[in-house]
Amino acid sequence: MSELEDLEPKEVWKIFDEIRKIPRCSKHEEKIREYVLAEAKKTGLDTEEDETGNVVIRKPATGGCERAPTLILQGHLDMVCDKNEATEHDFSKDPIKIKREGDWITADGTTLGADNGIGVAMAMAVAENDSIKHGPLECLMTVDEETGMTGAFGLKLGFVKGKQLINLDTEDFGTIFIGCAGGGGSELRMPLEFSRFEGGETLKVRVTGLKGGHSGCEIHVGRANSVKLLGRLLWKVAHRLGSIQIADIRGGNKHNAIPREASATIVIPPEKEKDLKALLKEELSAVKNEYGKVEPDVEIKAEEVTKEPERVLTKESSLKIINLTQALPHGVLAMSHEVPGLVETSTNLSILSLEEKGLEVMMSTRSSIESALEAARETIHAIADAFGAEIEEEEAYPGWKPDISSHLLQIAKDTFKKRFNHEAKVEAIHAGLETGLFSKKFGKMDMISIGPQIEHPHSPDERVQISTVEKSWKNLIDILETLAMER
Repeated sequence: MSELEDLEPKEVWKIFDEIRKIPRCSKHEEKIREYVLAEAKKTGLDTEEDETGNVVIRKPATGGCERAPTLILQGHLDMVCDKNEATEHDFSKDPIKIKREGDWITADGTTLGADNGIGVAMAMAVAENDSIKHGPLECLMTVDEETGMTGAFGLKLGFVKGKQLINLDTEDFGTIFIGCAGGGGSELRMPLEFSRFEGGETLKVRVTGLKGGHSGCEIHVGRANSVKLLGRLLWKVAHRLGSIQIADIRGGNKHNAIPREASATIVIPPEKEKDLKALLKEELSAVKNEYGKVEPDVEIKAEEVTKEPERVLTKESSLKIINLTQALPHGVLAMSHEVPGLVETSTNLSILSLEEKGLEVMMSTRSSIESALEAARETIHAIADAFGAEIEEEEAYPGWKPDISSHLLQIAKDTFKKRFNHEAKVEAIHAGLETGLFSKKFGKMDMISIGPQIEHPHSPDERVQISTVEKSWKNLIDILETLAMER
């Protein structure tokens, strides 16, 4: 028996139970797309797939509601695939193992995929349910939202025709989102010089136990970045011990997740090992003091490496990595002057790895103001230039400007208050949503974003609150039925 079998609404959880068994890492949505199309065809619904891999399911209006405006329900098919270092899991074939913990569903050492599997399940459940009154529906499901919004970028005019859209990809139940940040990634490649290993004490230094999380939704919480902690530690090692060579260094594995773990294999003079371990102990104490209750499980340890490395970076190149890691920004860069408590601009040092030809670094930058986004990316570009690194910048996706006069917003507010007897919050979000691209691509669209309570997305701590899935479902049905009566 599945942990989800007795949960309400049954139609949503049943579909999510199927979705969590299907491989769907970003850029590998083939199997989940096949499932969605097959399920829609079982119920006789019209479907279409575009050349980018996006899918739309079209459902005619309930009898008597044909004159209502066409509504788009939208989510994305892919998920962030991340796991704890000690967890054995192959995302290309293994189902997500789920656990029920009170009012929450979580996974066992991996991301859960409730972002955006729950949203997709809700859209499919609406499409398959003939008891819900609604106007003409288009259920739009995009690909590769998490790593570049490839699906949204690839949408062409005419693939969907509705001018009202409910995005089902936010994670704060009781909040209606009407705006989001734009963003873009920057990839740095820095050539380095290697030399033969000529002796010394080889140790692997690890930073582990951090919470990580979504680099948009949780950047303001002030969690530590394992790559930044490792960089500052190695800077102290280099300057206090006087000699260090790096054989390997890496941390983070998702551009939109705050790195939780990082490690470096280093070579130091044998007589400096005792000093290194004392420095690690000192640094761990300083980190725990700085981050307090935010990162209670942080660990900084060194372990001996029995196999000697075949090559190491020169001392100069080792120091170049350390200095670059120290120089690159991470975290909140500016808060909004217009919306209290909203992060305006941030950047995430998300991935760092030593490869065959040199160092590769991925940065992910967000802002609700286009000029501020470009300024932050220009800073990264300038740092890359100063260190002799090549830089490749992906096309930035636009933000979504709030519209407080939105008709759809008013309906969502009214139906929420009527059902739950209190006001919904109305906010913008620092994370990126595909709605920004929709508004730029399709012109004037009336849009909102809603969803159940999902905590710690993009990390193995991701969890979804059971009770809010049912509430979100009822809220969505209320909105559909209200819109169905319009002409």
